[in-house]
Amino acid sequence: MEKLVVIAFGGNALLRKGGGVDYAAQKDNVAQICATLEGMARSGARMIIGHGNGPQVGNVLLQHEAGRRLSDVEAMPLDFCVAETQGSLGYMIECGMRNMMAEKGIERNVVTLLSQVVVDENDPAFQNPTKPIGPYYTEEEAKKFAAEKGETYHCDAKRGGWRKVVASPKPIAVHNVELVKQLADGGNVVVAVGGGGVAVVNKEGKWQGLEAVIDKDLALAVTATAVGADEFYILTDIEKVCLHFNTPEEKQLDKITVAEAKQYLAEGHFAEGSMAPKIRAAVHFVDSCGGECIITDAACLGDPTCGTRIVK
Repeated sequence: MEKLVVIAFGGNALLRKGGGVDYAAQKDNVAQICATLEGMARSGARMIIGHGNGPQVGNVLLQHEAGRRLSDVEAMPLDFCVAETQGSLGYMIECGMRNMMAEKGIERNVVTLLSQVVVDENDPAFQNPTKPIGPYYTEEEAKKFAAEKGETYHCDAKRGGWRKVVASPKPIAVHNVELVKQLADGGNVVVAVGGGGVAVVNKEGKWQGLEAVIDKDLALAVTATAVGADEFYILTDIEKVCLHFNTPEEKQLDKITVAEAKQYLAEGHFAEGSMAPKIRAAVHFVDSCGGECIITDAACLGDPTCGTRIVK
């Protein structure tokens, strides 16, 4: 069988800086990203595509808040919003892949699955939620919501407002991952684990969603490990990972071992909320599965020497 690849690209790839935030702009961005996957699709590589959804979930929460303020329509909880954007973005990516392959004469099916990802309700992240989501509130509003709903709000001094913060627990397992592999092995392009998946726990035999967000790169690393992927691509906005990024001493990395990646992390070379989570996801996959992780810009995918390769 052809190689099995898992591809992760961020929600910011669909809402680029300086570009529009409307549906047409996102649709155009998706088409551009799908165009970079032509080579893989044509080669027959078994493909699983995941995506981020941070900006999109933020916009949905703003829409829900606007509805709550203007009417009695209840704002939906975060797990519902994550599921909502999994479906909408999955739809856009599925259409983008279908259109690209039809144009290039590639005959393959594309299927989108809504994914639930298991987390531990005792994960330490729940004791110290730090991930900001949704709209800004006044201090009075934030304290009111915190008292009424037991939510946590932090002050963003730069923007002069208060935002709700939620936990970002570690992913443990992905529901239906065996089906994801089965579909990919059958030659289908599979879109799954969007936005890191909906965080769920099992309480007294019943699955339920949580107000939490999961790092999409780590969730897809867990997915890539579970399906035994040969390659795991993390697409970002730079061609290669760098040491001393954006300084006169900047150095691009072509290939590093897991041990070197861990050392660079410990030395603080990679920023949290930027490259550090991607390196951790790469380390998890390579350490667990033995495959190869490539971190690069989507535009470079046609080059076999592209990106930074993390190897065992």
